[in-house]
Amino acid sequence: MRDLIFFPRKTRFWWRSSMTTSFLNGERAVVVFFICRILYSLPLSLLFHGVALSLLTLASFSLEISFDSSNSPSLFRTRPGASSGILLGAVTLPSLLLSKLVQLSRGISLAQLQLQEIQYLTWQYWATSASACSVVLFLAFARRRSSLSPPHWGVKFSLCSIFLEVLVSVAALATTSQIGMHPALKLAWVFSHGLASVKLIQHFLRTFPSCASIGEASLVTSGIVLYFGDMLLLTIKKLHGLLFSSELVAAEYETSRSEISIIIQGLVLGLLLYPIALKYILQVWEWSINTSSAEARRYYEIGRTLIFVASLGFVLIMIVPSWMQFVQEFHEHPFFWVISFVFSEPSKRLSLCMYWMSIICVSVLRFYNISKNSKLERILLRKYYHLMAVSMFLPALIFQPKFLDLAFGAALGIFLTLEIIRVWRIWPLGQPINQFMNAFTDHRDSDLLIVSHFSLLLGCALPIWMSTGYNDRPLAPFAGILSLGIGDTMASMVGHKYGVLRWSKTGKKTVEGTAAGITSVLAACSLLLPLLASTGYILTQHWFSLLLAVTVSGLLEAYTAQLDNAFIPLFFYSLLYEGYPEMIGMVIFGWSSYEDEENDDSQLDGLK
Repeated sequence: MRDLIFFPRKTRFWWRSSMTTSFLNGERAVVVFFICRILYSLPLSLLFHGVALSLLTLASFSLEISFDSSNSPSLFRTRPGASSGILLGAVTLPSLLLSKLVQLSRGISLAQLQLQEIQYLTWQYWATSASACSVVLFLAFARRRSSLSPPHWGVKFSLCSIFLEVLVSVAALATTSQIGMHPALKLAWVFSHGLASVKLIQHFLRTFPSCASIGEASLVTSGIVLYFGDMLLLTIKKLHGLLFSSELVAAEYETSRSEISIIIQGLVLGLLLYPIALKYILQVWEWSINTSSAEARRYYEIGRTLIFVASLGFVLIMIVPSWMQFVQEFHEHPFFWVISFVFSEPSKRLSLCMYWMSIICVSVLRFYNISKNSKLERILLRKYYHLMAVSMFLPALIFQPKFLDLAFGAALGIFLTLEIIRVWRIWPLGQPINQFMNAFTDHRDSDLLIVSHFSLLLGCALPIWMSTGYNDRPLAPFAGILSLGIGDTMASMVGHKYGVLRWSKTGKKTVEGTAAGITSVLAACSLLLPLLASTGYILTQHWFSLLLAVTVSGLLEAYTAQLDNAFIPLFFYSLLYEGYPEMIGMVIFGWSSYEDEENDDSQLDGLK
């Protein structure tokens, strides 16, 4: 209220009106409804988890209002034209893991998986919550220090909510009896994720200015920290099992890992760490070479290429496979394991590879020529790649899901390698790759970092990877393909051609486009469910829950200014796992044995 004393009455009215409009924007309303839906499906056993998510939502909600209503210069060089996205970035991953916990609770009730898996996922949930909470806390203090005026009410409310969430998290971790580690070790491990996330988001925003909003950077950093933490825990567990016998890494954390998941994790994390080493190696090479003449410059570029090829080969052939063989019992080099896996069903998998290569070659060449010679808008040109993803991934997911898992990991590895070549301008491919990629970029990409192809690939891959193992919602693996390949594509095409009614005065999204996207996804589900049933799934699909998931995802696509390819599939995936709180609650507390014949039909929902 102190800020209003210095403004005349007309200005005070404008300030209040502006704050109200900002408070009630469409993206926040969709996210709050999404959180309420997740909380509604929770059993009593996940009460602490739900309270922590609620407090995180309040903290990030109020802090986002503070950031977006500020007229002072931005604290960080974020992507132009995007809102801060703090709320969306903070709650997406914790909500995703919480919905996965609800789904695994159903699996335990039906004796489809072991208790260790849900205990480990619980630990990951608290680690992710700590990451999001720490990032919000860092942003709140940064906002408070940068403001010359008294702290905004949103910053104060955010700090209070974070303090309460920390208390809830500490109480939950200290009183959880299923996890065998000492409470101090649990707290240290979980909150180390928060510290790592803060350091990483600072590095990301400083190294890649104007490449992402705060919410997008928060989602990326939290995901990377969680993935690295999982790799580190696997390594520590293996080391400790070889050297000692104690409770540092207890048996409760024994989770089954497939060879494919270990290969993907090692490949991705190795390529993410590789540029750090490459930077210093190339600096040494640059210091040792005099590039004053053209001949010396040519020699320098050839040397950079040889160094890149040699160092990348050493990482991918020696270092990364060594870690894979250390944490997983491979009886041969992982590369030869992949070859054996592909040729275990040569007729199906090699045919699928040839099918993919033909689509990629024809589509890429065709679309690249169109991008150079046609006046077709780039947004529509990019949506053709979404349709290409549907034609490539949908048949493979139905008939060869394990092979598709491995193919996604290989594609992500290739994308990371090409981006390293493009960013470092490795001769002779660096400049041609940069020209080719720039033909399909939009306002969310920059010369420093092109993210569109990563977001599309990961948007389709993450729901599939997360559905590995027990899965009682057969549509969940298809969340990315349905929401991006079909829903987002139809919304853009119909909205661009026929859209008249806009959702907001400043946005380009139309009501007609959103309606077309929602309708197309529902139509695709109505065709996909009978096909899945014919391949062996037992389905009792609740169409109201499906309609709600599709609608909320469609509204998020309509309202968000963030990178929709990254957020929409995760929202859709989380809502598809919405459960039944009364049934799960009875299971968790041991009130039902699930051995009664009269309950079998209602509880064997979606089993394969």
